[in-house]
Amino acid sequence: MGTVYITHEDAFIGKTDERITVKANKQLLLDVPLIKVDGVVVLGRATVSPAVVMELLEKRIPLSFLMATGRYLGRLEPEMTKNIFVRAAQWEASGESERAVGAVRGFVRGKLKNYRIALLRRQREAPELDLQRGIQRLEDAIAPIDTTHSINSLRGLEGAGSAAYFGCFPQSIKNALFHFPGRRRRPPTDPVNSLLSFGYALLRHDIQGAINIVGFDPYLGYLHVERYGRPGLALDLMEEFRPLVVDAVVFNAINNQKLTPSDFTAEPISGAVSLTPDGLKIFLRMYEEKKQSKFKHPVMGRQCTYQEAFEIQARLLAKYLMGEIDQYPPLVKK
Repeated sequence: MGTVYITHEDAFIGKTDERITVKANKQLLLDVPLIKVDGVVVLGRATVSPAVVMELLEKRIPLSFLMATGRYLGRLEPEMTKNIFVRAAQWEASGESERAVGAVRGFVRGKLKNYRIALLRRQREAPELDLQRGIQRLEDAIAPIDTTHSINSLRGLEGAGSAAYFGCFPQSIKNALFHFPGRRRRPPTDPVNSLLSFGYALLRHDIQGAINIVGFDPYLGYLHVERYGRPGLALDLMEEFRPLVVDAVVFNAINNQKLTPSDFTAEPISGAVSLTPDGLKIFLRMYEEKKQSKFKHPVMGRQCTYQEAFEIQARLLAKYLMGEIDQYPPLVKK
């Protein structure tokens, strides 16, 4: 089952024996064994019973709350794991330390290499597209990573590479009913940006759960500057997974016409675009299927799902910060 998504407005989330139940208007919407649940995400407004709260805390299952638009509100989770050694290594590396710079190199390298591979794949699939300039700009941003010793300079490379990638986004959309005017976040004012923002919010929930399992403090990152209430490390580790998981789902949904413009709605005052209830179900199903899809992990040399890869990468980061390996190896899929 993986993650349970509660999308029905004013739903009641209860517990019967060892099962989670979701009801609305006296109708049973969901009945799933707790043993099959590794996360719960509430989209919109819902009531969670005290019995469910206690059970999720005891079983260390995170519960996240998002607006219907995908904006992250917060999460309920048990106390940190007892692995103080991971957090000690994490804090010891904070600032502009050699370990921090090495970690940031890994985050940026992973993200930009996956961006480059995604563009090369689209170029092969559609030779009529001219993505070479964007690919070259990405290669120019990747080349100096290993010889860059400043986190701010690495942030600059990440920004340049991301700009090159999103500059190629419009050409990658093969559905004439959708267009991409550039990355717009707060709020997203078109369907493509709406899907990206919503997908990244779901990915944040999953990555933050993985780093909590390993024992990290999610709020101390290296690539993302410290800001009150922002889980910097979760955002750091998300970077390499953005093109692999979320962007791939967005292109699949749009280019294969799994979603149409009628699956979106716009808020009249702010212009914020979000999915309709039916569109939400389609996208959540596609996202969950992507998380459960398998591939051969290049470092571990075995088959794993993306859901498992979130924790694998968090554990590799812990090994790096604790000095057990020389470099943090980001997940790069060729």
